[in-house]
Amino acid sequence: MKAIVVRGYGGVEQFEQRNLPAPVPGPGEVLVQVAAAGINPIDWKLRRGDLRTMAPLQFPAVLGRDVSGVVLATGPGVTSLKTGDRVMGLVDHGYAEQVVASAGAYVRLPEGFDLRDAAALPLVLLTGAQLIEEAVQLARGQRILITGALGSVGRVAVFVARRRGAHVLAGVRAAQKTEAAGLGCEQVVALDGDADLAKLQPVDAIADTVGHETLGKLLAHLRPGGTIGSVLGEPLEADGKGFVVRALWAHTDAKRMGELLDAVARGELIIPIARRLPLSEVAGAQAFAERGGSGGKVLLLM
Repeated sequence: MKAIVVRGYGGVEQFEQRNLPAPVPGPGEVLVQVAAAGINPIDWKLRRGDLRTMAPLQFPAVLGRDVSGVVLATGPGVTSLKTGDRVMGLVDHGYAEQVVASAGAYVRLPEGFDLRDAAALPLVLLTGAQLIEEAVQLARGQRILITGALGSVGRVAVFVARRRGAHVLAGVRAAQKTEAAGLGCEQVVALDGDADLAKLQPVDAIADTVGHETLGKLLAHLRPGGTIGSVLGEPLEADGKGFVVRALWAHTDAKRMGELLDAVARGELIIPIARRLPLSEVAGAQAFAERGGSGGKVLLLM
């Protein structure tokens, strides 16, 4: 099968297409013929070596956490899925024509749902939901500011926080305020200027998807003992200030992923897709996503 490997830490020039042996599903596993794979920040952070102390790569390495496709075979003991099922899942080694993962990593797609576009969803759905539900542990009626609210993870976090009955503030760049108004939040806050921050009333929690410089400016607006949930590790800026801080590393949860997939299928939650490019153009696709893309996910099509 064709796969894209990374030869070593560095830039996108480290990518190379190779023919690798097709994987074989073991007990409890499922083999999927991949239709598309999603690109996520974790991919280029692994490629660059940013995470080599906590998640070192063994080269040649195949990246990719998001896939969608069709079940080719199931391993012993699998009863939840069958050959021919259309699925999406949170996996490892997704930049390939075939991938094996636990059956619990996948969910079936609703009737009529676009097979390839589904690859945009698994990691951002779980990260956004777990940021609110597990890192922040948001309660009804609390005020929460979500940074990067127009990003894919931020959109999911906003959706989940609103469904939990919270008072949600969307943190974005000033140029994005008009677009962010469509998220349905109670307030949109420009985080790259002083005017909106000067008027910002205290919040009970911050869900951070952006980074430490932005977060550092917001700490003065977090109530004493308030909560910070982050997808970027524990922020040093919050050390010793008396806040509850929880960093999130997203984990598989097929039930929750399926619930959020249904919300996408109903049009209640929208995750924009910026580009769909063939697997052979992975270097350009990942470079585009790494630069910030154009407001949506980037997919690799098989």
